[in-house]
Amino acid sequence: MEVTIADRQQLSKRKKIGKILEEKGGGFCPIHDFLIHFANKWSMLVILNLGYSGKARFNALKQSTSGISQRMLTVTLRSLEEDGLISRTVFPEIPPRVEYELTSLGKSLLDVMTMMGEWATRHEDEIQHARKAFRKAH
Repeated sequence: MEVTIADRQQLSKRKKIGKILEEKGGGFCPIHDFLIHFANKWSMLVILNLGYSGKARFNALKQSTSGISQRMLTVTLRSLEEDGLISRTVFPEIPPRVEYELTSLGKSLLDVMTMMGEWATRHEDEIQHARKAFRKAH
């Protein structure tokens, strides 16, 4: 039995998926850890806004992240800083000035998010059509 190029590609993809789903030391697969920490509404919006603006102060981020509360923005920024996705720079001025920006790790995540956004934009009509069909059938 001969293995085709398509078969090899499918096996290669399956192997990659298997590695992603493998549990690591903490008992979670990497994608599970990612989803818990970064793939929430506010983290993704903050990363996108920092990717767009480059550097931003707290109030500018609050204004550009529609609907986020001051407390949720504080929690989100701390979490992203803890995970190494953003850096926080405090300038010794009166009053103190604080700026946030993406780290190289954050920029690499922004690249992935940009691809996901492009995918969502490209398939928006199909997704809306599928949702309407599903609602109609149920």
